Amino acid sequence: MIIRSGIGEETYSPRNILEGREESPTIDDSMLEMDEFFKTSVSDIFAKTKILPSEVDVLVVSISAFTPSPSLAARIVQQQKMRDDVKTYNLSGMGCSASLIAIDLVNNIFISGKKTVAMVVSSESIVPNWYCGNEKSMMLSNILFRSGGSVMLLTNDPTMRSRAKMRLKCIVRTNIGSQDDGYNCVMQKEDDTGRLGFYLGPGLPKAAMRAFTKNFQQLMPQVLPYRELLLYMWRIAEQKVKKAQGNSLSAAAKINYKSGIDHFCLHAGGTAVIDAVGNALGLSSYDDEPARMTLFRWGNTSASSLWYVLGYMEAKKRLRKGNRVMMASFGAGFECNSCIWEVMRDLEDGDVWDDCIKDYPPENLVNPFMEKFGWVHDETEETISDNVEAFKKRWQ
Repeated sequence: MIIRSGIGEETYSPRNILEGREESPTIDDSMLEMDEFFKTSVSDIFAKTKILPSEVDVLVVSISAFTPSPSLAARIVQQQKMRDDVKTYNLSGMGCSASLIAIDLVNNIFISGKKTVAMVVSSESIVPNWYCGNEKSMMLSNILFRSGGSVMLLTNDPTMRSRAKMRLKCIVRTNIGSQDDGYNCVMQKEDDTGRLGFYLGPGLPKAAMRAFTKNFQQLMPQVLPYRELLLYMWRIAEQKVKKAQGNSLSAAAKINYKSGIDHFCLHAGGTAVIDAVGNALGLSSYDDEPARMTLFRWGNTSASSLWYVLGYMEAKKRLRKGNRVMMASFGAGFECNSCIWEVMRDLEDGDVWDDCIKDYPPENLVNPFMEKFGWVHDETEETISDNVEAFKKRWQ
């Protein structure tokens, strides 16, 4: 599985896993993992924007699988010495799509009209959820998920408009949890031996595409120009007429999504997710490059992965004033959430990609694990034995 995962060798894991203590994680291990992110990224964004912690009115934290008490939102308030009246929200169990859910929550708060500064913190805790069993459907999460996080500041204060990078145009949320296969395809559970982990079922791709289709049926009328929508309706009508007349049908009617969207920020959940969404939207290798490079460099960082993808676009100087960026993410439940951002000015900040963006995309995307572990595809016992011995000698 790791050979086909699309993940490189420079991703990050918590300290307890690197130290070989993954089978006996402690709360302190989980807190250390979170604090290393909180005390750097949260502090960095305050320093970068010159906004003070005391100026934050709303704090939303989305970390799905680690819910200590006091909450992680309260921990950030304590560390940053925020105001006593700051409104805090701690989202859990929402999976990889939690960041856009947090954005939607903030957007609804903004509707009140009061000038508000909101902070959204998205990450995931790997420490308590590393699977140490042998169930294949639960081992996949170990291969895909890696440490990472993102912090965003949002506001509806018009006096800050000149400082904004992007403006939210619309957001659409879809939840197919009422259907059993959608609800059960991604789940935190114990295996037959009592080992905790995340189950990723075989019905996941089908559920994801069903949720994606329903989501886009609501999103596209808000995004695409009327000309493209009318052209699509005409093509559908033409197909129905030809079918009624018994004539041979032409190729299925397709929408030109690029007529209303300039950049596609896809959730870097895995190569299967990127392939499926890319094929559905008719994207080129240039369009899905940010998601693939994010998966290769950082792995699946859960809810924060969208912002690594966006960061790649910015570091590559793709984002220009007036461009429209679509974000699409999937999460347990099963959910598909999407939104459209308008770029407010030319963006060129390298941020987390600054020290390596010149190396991406690499000339050779051959999986680095293929050379070391590709021999496992050989099914003969004799050859496997020979390769194991050669592997031991080479890497001793």
